[in-house]
Amino acid sequence: MPKIWMRLAAALAVLFALSATPAMAQATRTWVSGVGDDANPCSRTAPCKTFAGAISKTAAGGEINCLDPGGFGTVTITKALSIYCNGPSNGGVLAAGTNGVTVNAGATDTIVLSGLDVDGVNTGLNGVNFVAGGSLVIIDCQFRNFSQNGIKFTPSGDAGLHVIDTIVNKAGQSSTFAGISIRPTGTASVNATITRTQITEGTYGIIADGSVTTGKVYGVVRDSDVSRNSQTGITSSNGTATKITLLIDDVSVSGNGSNGLSTSGTNAGMLVGNSSVFANVAGLSATSGSALVSYGNNRVNGNNGADGAFSSTVPTK
Repeated sequence: MPKIWMRLAAALAVLFALSATPAMAQATRTWVSGVGDDANPCSRTAPCKTFAGAISKTAAGGEINCLDPGGFGTVTITKALSIYCNGPSNGGVLAAGTNGVTVNAGATDTIVLSGLDVDGVNTGLNGVNFVAGGSLVIIDCQFRNFSQNGIKFTPSGDAGLHVIDTIVNKAGQSSTFAGISIRPTGTASVNATITRTQITEGTYGIIADGSVTTGKVYGVVRDSDVSRNSQTGITSSNGTATKITLLIDDVSVSGNGSNGLSTSGTNAGMLVGNSSVFANVAGLSATSGSALVSYGNNRVNGNNGADGAFSSTVPTK
């Protein structure tokens, strides 16, 4: 009789192990729903309730999808991951008093955020706080009502930032913050692209700041609107960085409470083409040996103070 019980116990242990393994495995694709439950496996038929609940059940390099509109909570991302909530299934994040999405991932990890609606309700810190990772791609998202930055990008290693079809509204409630703030640290270099994006009614619009890095920042702002911010629309400023250069192409910069475009520092500059700088308190400002260069096809007029002038003009080729 004891031998029978021993064999039965061993068989039950094997059966339990086999049944438990799939439950513990991380899926490459998981789901959240406004009526989900984080105790679920985050499958399409048994979705989770929050991004934080789903991320622990999603494999590195995998993706989280929204089944329907809902409030899915703030989240910290520490691995390569994509969150897709486009269309009617937008991913709502309420971030009162904290960051909406924090990214602190590996040096080669790519993080994609698509279709998120992130609201700081005036007390939230940053819509996205990027600390570390290989690249951050933001598509078709909204960030609004943050006391600090809409998108804060401060990697300590080389990284890329790509913002597409996105709205940043009312971000930054003091003079050091911006709709999009790019401030790499250490020796980090950044490549950034901002395309078809609106940045409005915050403090600064876009800041590319080289004061705390010895690396470089190369950025492109294209087909976008930077308007009605209380300070400068787009700023390129150098401190210790080797080079801070922005290409401004087909961008409207209007109604900002200081300069429309501003550069400062010997290694800081902008190349500006086919863009409008209109109805700002002042138009153009290039100081401390910086370069604000025109391709000769811009429209700078109607600013409330001086329109200012480009440092030089170069022909298109």
